[in-house]
Amino acid sequence: MRKIKIAQIGTSKYSHGGAIFSTMAAHPEVFEIVGYALPENEREKFPKEMKKFVGYREMTVEEILGDPSIEAVAVETEEIYLTKYALMVARAGKHLHMEKPGGLSLKDFETLIATVSAKGTVFHTGYMYRYNPAIGDIIKRVKEGEIGEVISVEAHMSGWRDGEQTAWLGTFPGGMMFYLGCHLVDLVLQLQGMPARIIPFNKSTGVYDTDAKDYSMAVFEYKNGVSFIKTTQAEHGGFMRRQLVITGTKGKFEVRPLEVTIKYPLQYTAYTECMSEDWNDAGVSRRSPDHDRFTDMMLSFAAMVRGEKQNPYTYDYELALFKTVLKCCE
Repeated sequence: MRKIKIAQIGTSKYSHGGAIFSTMAAHPEVFEIVGYALPENEREKFPKEMKKFVGYREMTVEEILGDPSIEAVAVETEEIYLTKYALMVARAGKHLHMEKPGGLSLKDFETLIATVSAKGTVFHTGYMYRYNPAIGDIIKRVKEGEIGEVISVEAHMSGWRDGEQTAWLGTFPGGMMFYLGCHLVDLVLQLQGMPARIIPFNKSTGVYDTDAKDYSMAVFEYKNGVSFIKTTQAEHGGFMRRQLVITGTKGKFEVRPLEVTIKYPLQYTAYTECMSEDWNDAGVSRRSPDHDRFTDMMLSFAAMVRGEKQNPYTYDYELALFKTVLKCCE
């Protein structure tokens, strides 16, 4: 198996840059990490993240882009800079893994998609639930018609964080909707496609002294029903209530919680299948295999770079997803 020569641009405090780099480092049979770059004063802003890079070569962004031996780059900067650096990588003709969901500019994201499409390079985004074995299996079964026609999808992804992170949400339009709600938007679109109408609700709870939008919902209207997503930074026990409910004309799947941490980085997912017409039937409870959020993600990216696997998430889908996320942030 051919190793992928790769570099990483950026890291951050509240996203997964450190975990992505550590995952690549844990698989030297797949990835040859040439180096990393820390733009936007990241060394000074995120000193606790620096230990992940010890032993690897620090480079400039220009050195990474100009090195013809580097065929792939992971862009893991703060969200507001993601599209900026991803576009640089795309223009350099390198395969690209980018943290979700992208920067704040739709115009720049459209240029990014046009660039990777024109060059035919891999564009791979960090939506971790795409690689959750239970959720992936459920989505496949839904698409195969196992629960009939989908009537509604209900998706929750919440938690409880400190005032510093809550204030940080003010960086984004829609706050929590942009930060974590994007994961849920991705799930709804995979299950039901584009809605006829979106009604966003983004509010500040005032739990901390900030007007950042830390409580977000969006309603998706379809021809045969209504779906919704909810994400909040102000819910005690919210992590363990992260939930996905898919209701169809022949049955229902309920995933709750989306993840249970065993010992980082391992997680498992608990879910229930209910296919009975008896309204009082509790269904059958199941548990996914233990899995790591990022291993399958990055190994799949490597397979795409080597040409062994096609990315099921097309350029057009990624653009439609980003547009929908922005709509939910209004």
